[in-house]
Amino acid sequence: MTRGQDDMMRRGIGMTSQRTRERLIQRLYEEGICNAKVLEVIRRTPRHLFVDEALAHRAYEDTALPIGHNQTISQPYMVARMSELLLEAGPLDKVMEIGTGSGYQTAVLSQLVERVFSVERIKVLQDRAKERLVELNLRNVVFRWGDGWEGWPALAPYNGIIVTAVATDVPQALLDQLAPGGRLVIPVGSGEVQQLMLIIREEHGFSRRVLGSVRFVPLLNGPLA
Repeated sequence: MTRGQDDMMRRGIGMTSQRTRERLIQRLYEEGICNAKVLEVIRRTPRHLFVDEALAHRAYEDTALPIGHNQTISQPYMVARMSELLLEAGPLDKVMEIGTGSGYQTAVLSQLVERVFSVERIKVLQDRAKERLVELNLRNVVFRWGDGWEGWPALAPYNGIIVTAVATDVPQALLDQLAPGGRLVIPVGSGEVQQLMLIIREEHGFSRRVLGSVRFVPLLNGPLA
């Protein structure tokens, strides 16, 4: 691929063009996303590279899309909202992501924080995500193939943790790996009853805030090749 072809692939054409991205950014702003840095990162991140080619024309719709293996790429609004919540108290140095998936949320985070440590149980998805981030020259992400319920204790603590699948309850391992003052953004529940939560590690325990209803695929145990 020539440099010109590579640039065109990133910019997109037709339904993946910059104009289409601008419409998405306007919609996110109207829906309450107000962090200018988050909006700018989503504007410049080519979401169409993180979905199958057959779905590329839908990449800038504000909707989740299938990526295989019963997984989805999250709705842009939810990526923006969860990223905004992580950054609400200021810049972050070290963030753990549970659920690499397509790598889209990973790519957005990598442009907003110093370092990202991403855990994924489905190896083929994570391998594809690695390739996409290399293509985009995003080099501040380290990957682990493993069980998201366990997190990544060897590299703890983390200033922020983001979970991109719904847990039936908040994993104790993730709470244990949160640094003092650290923020955990996680969907909790099952079936149709799921709530997005923000948990902050305070001096004497954890504060919890429920932020509304969401819809995510389940956070499952155990790595899968």
